[in-house]
Amino acid sequence: MHPFEFRRWIKSVFKPLALSTLFCLGIAHAQTGPVKLMVGFPPGGGTDAIARILADKLKESLGVPVLVENKAGAGGQLAAQALKAAAADGNTLFLSHDHTISILPLVIKNPGFDSAQDFVAVAGFATFVNALAVSGGTPARNVAEYVAWVKQQGAGKGAVGVPAPASVPQFLVGVIGQKYQLDLQAAPYRGSAPMMADMLGNQINAGVGSVPDFIENHKAGKIRVVAVLGGARQAALPDVPTFAELGLSGFEDVPYYGIFAPKGTPQPVLDKLTTAVAKAVAMPDVHSRLTAMGLTVGFMSASQLAQREKAYSQTWARIIQNTGFSAH
Repeated sequence: MHPFEFRRWIKSVFKPLALSTLFCLGIAHAQTGPVKLMVGFPPGGGTDAIARILADKLKESLGVPVLVENKAGAGGQLAAQALKAAAADGNTLFLSHDHTISILPLVIKNPGFDSAQDFVAVAGFATFVNALAVSGGTPARNVAEYVAWVKQQGAGKGAVGVPAPASVPQFLVGVIGQKYQLDLQAAPYRGSAPMMADMLGNQINAGVGSVPDFIENHKAGKIRVVAVLGGARQAALPDVPTFAELGLSGFEDVPYYGIFAPKGTPQPVLDKLTTAVAKAVAMPDVHSRLTAMGLTVGFMSASQLAQREKAYSQTWARIIQNTGFSAH
């Protein structure tokens, strides 16, 4: 065969194969629905509500159903383990705040996942602050009145609900108790929803949790948020002072909300997901609804979210170490 004809023959054989290979790679990177958006807490809490707002908009951009799945338990640990085990195809995502991603690896020796090794950031969309709230059965209208009430009713002893054990709210209970010379004991719940149920039923007199967990019942007058963490007052609670204003500083590094995927998810899929989150967060109705829930809305790219998570983990590693807490 003439060399020129041989070259033509080679091209005729391998060109279709090359196209076929590229087509297969494209299929591998294509997203096939539905997308499962996992939440590590029960229905009815702040994180669940946030996930449902975003899921409704993400399906418009992705063109496939986005279904919220509540995989509650162990402060989001079960959901994180499920994300690690999921196929890295972009069809299983995890919407989480700081507790599961940043804090659990600091307080549990073997949580069953490694955030840095097993997950990849998709996008962040908001920050928030934690707060101290009192139940409707408590006469206190501010921190000073709450402190006085605890000293009067319980000789300085009191229980404060927190949405998960070994969480930032639990550590904050200790810090608040130390600040005001109270013997406050954290009462861990399996999520903010059951904690809120007990606060509404006056089964527990106070709770520390995120503003999104408290905001609806605060506005309804069923509970009262008396102070917030962070460096500034919250737009949704302009009349509520920060703890820094009250003399308790050092907690200005605020938590975050983000979406994560299994490590190994193809970059084209991640890019598509990141773009979809950016579009959702930019929608005026999404922005206003999340802001009304007590979030400070702001899109973070995958790299920005990863950097934010790393810095937050380092901050709380120091704080937790200073409390003398030992990982179990």
